Amino acid sequence: MKEFLEVGKITSAHGLRGEVKIELWCDGVEFLAAFNALYLDDEGKEKLTVKSVRRQKNGAIIKFDEISDINAAEALRGKALLCKRSDAPLEKGRHFIADLIGCRVIDIETKKEYGTVSGVENYGASDILEIKSDKGLRLVPLINEIVKEIDAKQSYIAIQNMKGLFDEN
Repeated sequence: MKEFLEVGKITSAHGLRGEVKIELWCDGVEFLAAFNALYLDDEGKEKLTVKSVRRQKNGAIIKFDEISDINAAEALRGKALLCKRSDAPLEKGRHFIADLIGCRVIDIETKKEYGTVSGVENYGASDILEIKSDKGLRLVPLINEIVKEIDAKQSYIAIQNMKGLFDEN
């Protein structure tokens, strides 16, 4: 499992004092505000110390100690922000999207394999697993009625197949 996980992307500078606007790729501003540091690389070499975080529309505004003016903030435009996994404990039953991608999807009863998770999207009601197989791409809601077990360490997701999910006709 990856040690550093993406939490968002810097979209632009905000104001003249070095704040940046963030497109969130995590659960929300509260999750982001819990970090003392975020990173610009997946090795932890480019560390930024979080000074403040606040909500702004569908994203966030962050002030880092190391960024003091608009020019330095603009230089970060388009860069992904990462957190250290050990700084982001999850509640039981919750998973990072990065840990779901690549998991095999199997039928909980028959053990038939349906494919591999290639992505996770959210269109409002729930997260949607994108499952890729030799038969194409299938979309499966990540809801308790369908997804019965997730074992990211063993790299599988067990589902209860329902009419229409994987019907071939």
